[in-house]
Amino acid sequence: MELRKSRRVVFERGYDAHMMAIDGTWRRACKIQDISDTGAKLGVEGSIDGLPLKEFFLLLSSTGLAFRRCELAWVNGDNLGVFFKRAGEKNSQRSA
Repeated sequence: MELRKSRRVVFERGYDAHMMAIDGTWRRACKIQDISDTGAKLGVEGSIDGLPLKEFFLLLSSTGLAFRRCELAWVNGDNLGVFFKRAGEKNSQRSA
């Protein structure tokens, strides 16, 4: 069942990106499997055990100049779903 409100783009082979802690203490390679205006599905390369994933940056360029601030929505094995946070947003997207 599709729960997203906005249309998504699927990347057949994935799009290379990185996840990085808000404070910069960790970084992991990932592949964007699909993306929309409000969130994305990521395939993570390497272990995510013990990482604080509640909120992090998704780096879309190798220089880090294109990025999105993310809030974790779900985890299923090596895949995870995220909501994109908007500037000035304080509460979770999934409050109810």
